[in-house]
Amino acid sequence: MQQVATAETEAVTMNAFDLALKGGWLMIVLLILLLMTIYVLIERTLVINKESKEDNSFMNRIKDYIHDGKIDAAVALCRNTDTPSARMVEKGISRLGRPTADVMSAIENQGNIEISKLEKGLQVLATSASGAPMVGFLGTVTGMVSAFMSMANAGANVSITTLSAGIYEALVTTVAGLIVGIIALFAYNYLTTRIKGIVNRLEMRIMEFMDILNEPAA
Repeated sequence: MQQVATAETEAVTMNAFDLALKGGWLMIVLLILLLMTIYVLIERTLVINKESKEDNSFMNRIKDYIHDGKIDAAVALCRNTDTPSARMVEKGISRLGRPTADVMSAIENQGNIEISKLEKGLQVLATSASGAPMVGFLGTVTGMVSAFMSMANAGANVSITTLSAGIYEALVTTVAGLIVGIIALFAYNYLTTRIKGIVNRLEMRIMEFMDILNEPAA
């Protein structure tokens, strides 16, 4: 009865940190993946929020400058507006006087650079989303191997206590791997959705800029 009471007390007082310790050394790998995921999510969210801000009057001012022949003023406005669309427009303005295909190509190349900047770090999330569950599964296998080794060494004296260390490692790493993988997957999908919204807006800005170049001045 005393042993049962002690076991119940252990079960009640065990916290998340104690459970994590039961998972063995693979929990360190999962912790690293979790910290990397959280860092990328926060850092990319801040970057995307910054790049998402736009001056609604920007394109109208660019239109006025170009139609008035104030190319230097248009370039200065682009350089003072720290957004992806402004940098793309500036690249297009720098190609004025060349064939439309050249202007469009220059803008698209700059757009690809801007998108690659926004997507920086997403590979870490993709790796965590797919790798963390695999690490957890590895912990499941190593935990069960440990449990069977303990059982073999105990012989006829095998008990739940003997097997508990391996079983803990198997179950805890599985749960931790799934949790990290789910967090990374949700973070990846969230960020890619935000980036896709910025890409759609950049495409609209490209079309607006090309329309400005092709329409006659008032």
